[in-house]
Amino acid sequence: MTSPSRIETLPIESAALKGNRLGDPHQRELTVYLPAGYDEQAERRYPVCFLLSSHGRTSYYHISWNQWDETLPQRLDRLIRTGQMPPVIVALPEAWTRFGGSQYLDSAIGNYASYLIGELVPLVDSTYRTLPSREHRGILGHSSGGYGALVHAMQHPDVFGAIGCRAGDMYWEYTAIPGLSHFHQQIEKWGGIAEFIAKIPEIQPKGGAFWEAIHTVMQSMAYATNPTSPLGFDPPIDLETGAIIPEVWARWLEFDPVRMIDRPEYQAALKTMKSVFIEVGRFDEYQLQVGSRLLHRKLDQYGVAHIYEEFPDGHRDTHYRYDVAFPVIVKALSL
Repeated sequence: MTSPSRIETLPIESAALKGNRLGDPHQRELTVYLPAGYDEQAERRYPVCFLLSSHGRTSYYHISWNQWDETLPQRLDRLIRTGQMPPVIVALPEAWTRFGGSQYLDSAIGNYASYLIGELVPLVDSTYRTLPSREHRGILGHSSGGYGALVHAMQHPDVFGAIGCRAGDMYWEYTAIPGLSHFHQQIEKWGGIAEFIAKIPEIQPKGGAFWEAIHTVMQSMAYATNPTSPLGFDPPIDLETGAIIPEVWARWLEFDPVRMIDRPEYQAALKTMKSVFIEVGRFDEYQLQVGSRLLHRKLDQYGVAHIYEEFPDGHRDTHYRYDVAFPVIVKALSL
Protein backbone atom coordinates (compact mmCIF):
# COMPACT_ATOMS: atom_id res chain seq x y z
CA MET A 1 0.00 0.00 0.00
CA THR A 2 1.34 3.43 -0.95
CA SER A 3 1.96 5.80 1.92
CA PRO A 4 -0.06 9.03 1.74
CA SER A 5 1.49 12.41 1.18
CA ARG A 6 2.48 14.30 4.28
CA ILE A 7 3.58 17.66 5.61
CA GLU A 8 6.81 17.98 7.56
CA THR A 9 8.20 21.02 9.36
CA LEU A 10 11.92 21.58 9.67
CA PRO A 11 13.20 23.88 12.44
CA ILE A 12 15.66 26.51 11.23
CA GLU A 13 18.17 28.58 13.14
CA SER A 14 18.82 31.24 10.52
CA ALA A 15 22.15 33.02 10.60
CA ALA A 16 20.90 35.28 7.79
CA LEU A 17 17.96 36.57 9.85
CA LYS A 18 19.69 36.73 13.21
CA GLY A 19 19.84 40.24 14.65
CA ASN A 20 17.55 41.75 12.02
CA ARG A 21 16.53 45.35 12.56
CA LEU A 22 12.84 44.62 13.14
CA GLY A 23 13.47 42.04 15.85
CA ASP A 24 11.67 39.35 13.86
CA PRO A 25 12.54 35.78 14.88
CA HIS A 26 15.53 34.06 13.33
CA GLN A 27 14.20 30.72 14.51
CA ARG A 28 11.73 29.62 11.86
CA GLU A 29 10.09 26.53 10.43
CA LEU A 30 10.20 25.33 6.84
CA THR A 31 7.01 23.57 5.77
CA VAL A 32 7.61 20.77 3.26
CA TYR A 33 5.12 18.71 1.24
CA LEU A 34 6.23 15.16 0.44
CA PRO A 35 4.20 13.33 -2.24
CA ALA A 36 2.44 10.00 -1.79
CA GLY A 37 4.81 7.06 -2.06
CA TYR A 38 7.86 9.01 -0.93
CA ASP A 39 8.75 6.39 1.72
CA GLU A 40 8.34 3.27 -0.45
CA GLN A 41 10.51 4.36 -3.35
CA ALA A 42 13.73 4.79 -1.43
CA GLU A 43 15.88 5.31 -4.52
CA ARG A 44 13.62 7.80 -6.23
CA ARG A 45 14.53 11.47 -6.32
CA TYR A 46 12.12 14.32 -6.92
CA PRO A 47 12.05 17.82 -8.38
CA VAL A 48 11.45 20.65 -5.90
CA CYS A 49 9.29 23.74 -6.15
CA PHE A 50 9.61 26.62 -3.67
CA LEU A 51 6.28 28.39 -3.14
CA LEU A 52 6.56 31.98 -1.89
CA SER A 53 3.68 33.52 0.08
CA SER A 54 2.16 36.90 -0.70
CA HIS A 55 2.39 39.99 1.49
CA GLY A 56 0.41 39.56 4.69
CA ARG A 57 0.38 35.75 4.43
CA THR A 58 2.46 33.12 6.17
CA SER A 59 3.50 29.73 4.85
CA TYR A 60 1.00 28.13 7.23
CA TYR A 61 -1.85 29.76 5.32
CA HIS A 62 -1.35 27.32 2.44
CA ILE A 63 -1.83 24.23 4.58
CA SER A 64 -4.68 25.51 6.77
CA TRP A 65 -8.26 24.34 6.37
CA ASN A 66 -10.25 26.57 4.07
CA GLN A 67 -14.00 26.53 3.76
CA TRP A 68 -15.05 26.01 0.13
CA ASP A 69 -11.53 25.35 -1.10
CA GLU A 70 -8.81 22.73 -1.04
CA THR A 71 -5.71 23.12 1.05
CA LEU A 72 -2.47 23.18 -0.89
CA PRO A 73 -1.63 19.55 0.07
CA GLN A 74 -5.08 18.43 -1.11
CA ARG A 75 -4.61 20.29 -4.38
CA LEU A 76 -1.16 18.80 -4.96
CA ASP A 77 -2.45 15.31 -4.12
CA ARG A 78 -5.22 15.65 -6.70
CA LEU A 79 -2.98 17.07 -9.43
CA ILE A 80 -0.53 14.19 -8.95
CA ARG A 81 -3.18 11.47 -8.50
CA THR A 82 -5.03 12.46 -11.67
CA GLY A 83 -1.84 12.56 -13.73
CA GLN A 84 -1.90 16.30 -14.34
CA MET A 85 1.67 16.58 -13.07
CA PRO A 86 4.45 14.29 -11.79
CA PRO A 87 5.19 13.92 -8.06
CA VAL A 88 7.07 16.85 -6.58
CA ILE A 89 8.45 18.09 -3.26
CA VAL A 90 7.10 21.55 -2.39
CA ALA A 91 8.88 23.80 0.13
CA LEU A 92 7.06 26.73 1.74
CA PRO A 93 9.48 29.27 3.27
CA GLU A 94 8.24 31.10 6.36
CA ALA A 95 9.18 34.74 5.81
CA TRP A 96 6.67 36.78 7.83
CA THR A 97 7.97 40.09 9.15
CA ARG A 98 6.68 42.92 11.31
CA PHE A 99 5.80 44.65 8.03
CA GLY A 100 3.98 41.61 6.62
CA GLY A 101 6.76 40.64 4.23
CA SER A 102 10.10 41.60 2.72
CA GLN A 103 9.74 41.11 -1.05
CA TYR A 104 12.25 38.27 -0.42
CA LEU A 105 15.15 40.73 -0.76
CA ASP A 106 18.16 41.47 1.42
CA SER A 107 17.45 44.85 3.00
CA ALA A 108 17.19 46.55 6.38
CA ILE A 109 14.10 44.39 6.95
CA GLY A 110 16.40 41.38 7.07
CA ASN A 111 18.46 39.21 4.75
CA TYR A 112 15.56 37.26 3.27
CA ALA A 113 17.25 36.57 -0.07
CA SER A 114 20.25 35.07 1.73
CA TYR A 115 17.87 33.12 3.96
CA LEU A 116 16.10 31.61 0.94
CA ILE A 117 19.04 31.00 -1.37
CA GLY A 118 21.84 30.34 1.11
CA GLU A 119 19.98 28.43 3.83
CA LEU A 120 16.64 26.97 2.73
CA VAL A 121 17.66 25.61 -0.66
CA PRO A 122 20.65 23.67 0.76
CA LEU A 123 18.54 22.50 3.72
CA VAL A 124 15.92 20.92 1.46
CA ASP A 125 18.56 19.22 -0.68
CA SER A 126 20.40 17.83 2.34
CA THR A 127 17.24 16.60 4.10
CA TYR A 128 15.18 15.09 1.28
CA ARG A 129 15.72 12.99 -1.83
CA THR A 130 15.68 15.87 -4.27
CA LEU A 131 17.16 16.13 -7.71
CA PRO A 132 19.69 18.67 -6.41
CA SER A 133 20.31 20.84 -9.46
CA ARG A 134 18.80 23.99 -10.91
CA GLU A 135 17.32 21.98 -13.79
CA HIS A 136 14.98 20.32 -11.30
CA ARG A 137 14.36 23.22 -8.90
CA GLY A 138 11.65 25.80 -9.49
CA ILE A 139 10.18 28.82 -7.76
CA LEU A 140 6.57 30.00 -7.82
CA GLY A 141 4.53 32.65 -6.05
CA HIS A 142 1.56 34.99 -6.08
CA SER A 143 1.58 38.78 -5.64
CA SER A 144 4.66 39.64 -3.51
CA GLY A 145 5.55 35.96 -3.77
CA GLY A 146 5.31 36.20 -7.55
CA TYR A 147 7.62 39.21 -7.40
CA GLY A 148 10.10 37.27 -5.29
CA ALA A 149 9.95 34.29 -7.64
CA LEU A 150 10.60 36.44 -10.70
CA VAL A 151 13.44 38.42 -9.13
CA HIS A 152 15.21 35.31 -7.83
CA ALA A 153 14.90 33.59 -11.20
CA MET A 154 16.56 36.64 -12.80
CA GLN A 155 19.24 36.96 -10.13
CA HIS A 156 19.91 33.27 -9.40
CA PRO A 157 19.64 31.23 -12.61
CA ASP A 158 22.27 28.93 -11.11
CA VAL A 159 19.73 27.97 -8.42
CA PHE A 160 16.37 27.86 -10.23
CA GLY A 161 15.46 26.36 -13.59
CA ALA A 162 11.77 27.27 -13.83
CA ILE A 163 9.69 30.17 -12.57
CA GLY A 164 6.00 30.93 -12.09
CA CYS A 165 4.86 34.49 -11.39
CA ARG A 166 1.17 34.83 -10.55
CA ALA A 167 0.03 38.47 -10.45
CA GLY A 168 3.48 39.54 -9.32
CA ASP A 169 4.18 43.07 -8.13
CA MET A 170 5.44 45.22 -11.02
CA TYR A 171 5.00 48.55 -12.82
CA TRP A 172 5.27 50.86 -9.82
CA GLU A 173 3.43 53.70 -11.57
CA TYR A 174 0.18 51.77 -11.12
CA THR A 175 0.90 49.54 -8.13
CA ALA A 176 2.96 51.80 -5.85
CA ILE A 177 1.97 55.39 -6.59
CA PRO A 178 -1.65 55.00 -5.39
CA GLY A 179 -0.32 53.97 -1.98
CA LEU A 180 2.30 56.71 -1.97
CA SER A 181 -0.35 59.32 -2.73
CA HIS A 182 -2.16 58.42 0.51
CA PHE A 183 0.90 57.76 2.64
CA HIS A 184 1.49 61.26 4.01
CA GLN A 185 -2.11 61.51 5.26
CA GLN A 186 -2.00 58.06 6.82
CA ILE A 187 1.30 58.72 8.55
CA GLU A 188 0.13 62.10 9.83
CA LYS A 189 -2.85 60.39 11.44
CA TRP A 190 -0.54 58.01 13.30
CA GLY A 191 1.95 60.72 14.30
CA GLY A 192 4.84 59.94 11.94
CA ILE A 193 6.55 56.94 10.36
CA ALA A 194 8.49 55.91 13.47
CA GLU A 195 5.33 56.20 15.56
CA PHE A 196 3.36 54.13 13.06
CA ILE A 197 5.99 51.38 13.09
CA ALA A 198 6.01 51.34 16.90
CA LYS A 199 2.21 51.13 17.04
CA ILE A 200 1.77 48.34 14.47
CA PRO A 201 0.75 45.63 16.98
CA GLU A 202 -1.82 47.84 18.74
CA ILE A 203 -3.43 49.65 15.80
CA GLN A 204 -7.09 48.70 15.46
CA PRO A 205 -8.87 48.15 13.24
CA LYS A 206 -6.29 46.87 10.80
CA GLY A 207 -8.35 47.94 7.81
CA GLY A 208 -7.52 49.02 4.30
CA ALA A 209 -5.63 52.18 5.29
CA PHE A 210 -3.43 50.21 7.69
CA TRP A 211 -2.56 47.58 5.08
CA GLU A 212 -1.85 50.20 2.44
CA ALA A 213 0.46 52.08 4.83
CA ILE A 214 2.31 49.01 6.05
CA HIS A 215 2.78 47.82 2.48
CA THR A 216 4.29 51.20 1.59
CA VAL A 217 6.64 51.04 4.59
CA MET A 218 7.67 47.51 3.62
CA GLN A 219 8.37 48.55 0.03
CA SER A 220 10.28 51.62 1.21
CA MET A 221 12.62 49.57 3.34
CA ALA A 222 13.02 46.91 0.62
CA TYR A 223 13.68 49.27 -2.31
CA ALA A 224 15.32 52.29 -0.62
CA THR A 225 17.02 50.68 2.34
CA ASN A 226 19.40 52.86 4.33
CA PRO A 227 20.85 51.14 7.41
CA THR A 228 22.24 54.45 8.69
CA SER A 229 18.82 56.12 8.73
CA PRO A 230 16.88 56.03 12.01
CA LEU A 231 14.01 54.48 10.02
CA GLY A 232 16.19 52.01 8.12
CA PHE A 233 15.11 53.52 4.81
CA ASP A 234 14.76 56.78 2.93
CA PRO A 235 11.10 57.86 2.67
CA PRO A 236 9.94 58.05 -0.96
CA ILE A 237 7.86 61.18 -0.37
CA ASP A 238 8.25 64.54 1.29
CA LEU A 239 6.20 63.99 4.42
CA GLU A 240 5.16 67.64 4.55
CA THR A 241 3.99 68.15 0.97
CA GLY A 242 3.34 64.52 0.04
CA ALA A 243 5.33 64.90 -3.18
CA ILE A 244 7.50 62.07 -4.49
CA ILE A 245 11.25 62.55 -3.96
CA PRO A 246 12.76 61.84 -7.42
CA GLU A 247 16.10 60.52 -6.15
CA VAL A 248 14.44 57.96 -3.89
CA TRP A 249 11.82 57.05 -6.46
CA ALA A 250 14.62 56.27 -8.93
CA ARG A 251 15.93 53.68 -6.46
CA TRP A 252 12.48 52.09 -6.29
CA LEU A 253 12.39 51.79 -10.07
CA GLU A 254 15.59 49.74 -10.04
CA PHE A 255 13.56 46.98 -8.35
CA ASP A 256 10.60 47.10 -10.77
CA PRO A 257 10.57 43.93 -12.92
CA VAL A 258 9.42 45.83 -16.00
CA ARG A 259 12.67 47.83 -15.70
CA MET A 260 14.85 44.98 -14.46
CA ILE A 261 14.12 42.95 -17.59
CA ASP A 262 15.84 45.65 -19.66
CA ARG A 263 19.15 44.49 -18.22
CA PRO A 264 20.89 41.99 -20.54
CA GLU A 265 22.02 39.75 -17.67
CA TYR A 266 18.41 39.27 -16.52
CA GLN A 267 17.24 38.55 -20.05
CA ALA A 268 20.00 35.96 -20.31
CA ALA A 269 19.00 34.43 -16.98
CA LEU A 270 15.38 33.94 -17.99
CA LYS A 271 16.44 32.48 -21.33
CA THR A 272 18.07 29.62 -19.41
CA MET A 273 14.78 28.69 -17.69
CA LYS A 274 13.04 25.48 -18.69
CA SER A 275 9.76 27.30 -18.18
CA VAL A 276 8.75 30.93 -17.55
CA PHE A 277 5.06 31.15 -16.61
CA ILE A 278 3.42 34.55 -16.12
CA GLU A 279 -0.27 34.97 -15.34
CA VAL A 280 -2.61 37.62 -13.97
CA GLY A 281 -6.30 38.28 -13.49
CA ARG A 282 -7.75 40.61 -16.10
CA PHE A 283 -9.61 42.50 -13.37
CA ASP A 284 -6.83 42.70 -10.79
CA GLU A 285 -7.72 45.23 -8.08
CA TYR A 286 -4.14 46.54 -8.04
CA GLN A 287 -3.98 46.83 -11.84
CA LEU A 288 -1.22 44.23 -11.97
CA GLN A 289 -2.50 43.15 -15.37
CA VAL A 290 -0.90 46.33 -16.77
CA GLY A 291 2.58 45.48 -15.52
CA SER A 292 2.17 41.85 -16.53
CA ARG A 293 1.22 42.89 -20.06
CA LEU A 294 4.24 45.18 -20.25
CA LEU A 295 6.50 42.39 -19.01
CA HIS A 296 4.96 39.98 -21.53
CA ARG A 297 5.63 42.46 -24.33
CA LYS A 298 9.23 42.96 -23.24
CA LEU A 299 9.86 39.22 -22.91
CA ASP A 300 8.69 38.86 -26.51
CA GLN A 301 10.87 41.81 -27.53
CA TYR A 302 13.96 40.27 -25.93
CA GLY A 303 13.29 36.77 -27.23
CA VAL A 304 12.57 35.17 -23.85
CA ALA A 305 10.36 32.11 -24.35
CA HIS A 306 7.47 32.15 -21.90
CA ILE A 307 3.84 31.28 -21.29
CA TYR A 308 1.55 34.24 -20.62
CA GLU A 309 -2.06 33.87 -19.52
CA GLU A 310 -4.80 36.22 -18.38
CA PHE A 311 -7.96 34.91 -16.74
CA PRO A 312 -11.30 36.62 -16.00
CA ASP A 313 -10.85 37.29 -12.28
CA GLY A 314 -9.22 39.64 -9.79
CA HIS A 315 -6.27 39.47 -7.42
CA ARG A 316 -7.68 37.61 -4.43
CA ASP A 317 -9.00 34.08 -3.95
CA THR A 318 -7.48 32.71 -7.13
CA HIS A 319 -5.94 29.59 -5.59
CA TYR A 320 -7.71 27.53 -8.25
CA ARG A 321 -5.19 28.87 -10.74
CA TYR A 322 -2.51 26.74 -9.10
CA ASP A 323 -4.19 23.97 -11.10
CA VAL A 324 -2.56 25.65 -14.10
CA ALA A 325 0.67 27.00 -12.63
CA PHE A 326 1.92 23.93 -10.76
CA PRO A 327 1.63 21.49 -13.71
CA VAL A 328 3.44 23.91 -16.03
CA ILE A 329 6.36 24.29 -13.62
CA VAL A 330 6.55 20.71 -12.35
CA LYS A 331 6.38 19.14 -15.81
CA ALA A 332 9.28 21.33 -16.92
CA LEU A 333 11.31 20.40 -13.82
CA SER A 334 10.67 16.69 -14.41
CA LEU A 335 12.23 16.63 -17.89
